[in-house]
Amino acid sequence: MTQQAQQTHKAQQTQQQPYTDPYADRVEDRQAGQQAAPGALAPPRAPGGPDGTGGPRRWPKSFADRLTAPLPGLRAFARFAREGALRPRPDGLADIQRLPFEPGPLPRVDARTVAVTWAGHASWVVRIGGLTVLTDPVWSRKILGTPARVTPVGVAWSALPRVDAVVISHNHYDHLDAPTLRRLPRDTPVFVPAGLGRWFTRRRFSRVTELDWWEGAELGGVRFDFVPAHHWSKRSLIDTCRTLWGGWVLTDAHGQRVYFAGDTGYGHWFERIGARYPGIDLALLPIGAYDPRWWLSDVHCDPEEAVRAAADLGARRMAPMHWGTFLLSAEPVLEPLTRVRTAWEKEGRPREDLWDLPVGASRVLAARGAGARPRRPSA
Repeated sequence: MTQQAQQTHKAQQTQQQPYTDPYADRVEDRQAGQQAAPGALAPPRAPGGPDGTGGPRRWPKSFADRLTAPLPGLRAFARFAREGALRPRPDGLADIQRLPFEPGPLPRVDARTVAVTWAGHASWVVRIGGLTVLTDPVWSRKILGTPARVTPVGVAWSALPRVDAVVISHNHYDHLDAPTLRRLPRDTPVFVPAGLGRWFTRRRFSRVTELDWWEGAELGGVRFDFVPAHHWSKRSLIDTCRTLWGGWVLTDAHGQRVYFAGDTGYGHWFERIGARYPGIDLALLPIGAYDPRWWLSDVHCDPEEAVRAAADLGARRMAPMHWGTFLLSAEPVLEPLTRVRTAWEKEGRPREDLWDLPVGASRVLAARGAGARPRRPSA
């Protein structure tokens, strides 16, 4: 075999294989009108850190095989340079003062109560199973590459109870904020996508759990499952798709279930998540940063798509997020809210099940009855 042939053979051996979803058949069953039979929950991975057995894991050098759409090429960038817009026009900024901001005290909860408080953008204070969980915490006034936030943080850091866990959806700066994370004790349990653990261990976090799609871990009786999203990852010029991206399904011991989408476009993953985790009580879904559509549709839902995603998930309630905080795209600042309300009404969904919270506001999910049986992910 010639040297050139040897190099070609080696390249073929090391080429990444396309990602295969192990739970695609669950959607086919649901589309055929069949109820997917619940199966035994696979043992959760041990949380990372000194108290668990989870150690460092080996990951591929790239997760580009998980992309559901190609990233923009030179032609797309050239078009964006000609006709794109990064921010709303002046008339689209006129309603900044009307953006809903109603901070209030965090609700009192017990181990059977689920409550959510919107701190802004994709940052939530989720109270579930007696734990306080932060999602993609960004308490900074400004992040790299964007103007300062147009609404203040909805929850003062000093008002937070002890943070029992943090979940991160991906590594973009508006979701992974180093100044905010520096405020946390280094023994705070952190649940992150595959490949992102090193970012935290370099900053001396000692309880870091990295998960691949469809994997789960458990903390204090609450199950943390990492699920797919239509997005990507990048934090520097040389790390495109080097770490994974996704959302989280949190399930307490009584079967109450909250889905946090992180950052995502619309697509097939929602139906597959709903088939794997039936009976989602509340879906936290992004509705902003969508204009222009030709540029952003693959990675950001618009409001109508978010409502469709809630239906695909089988979620009873939806709480919009990822709007009204940072100006990341060109739509008018209030448009996501008005469009999601209209789309929800057109779908005939009960108005009380759309939790369109002002920044800083909270809602409490009624506790399940004492006899309710916990729901498990389908096998």
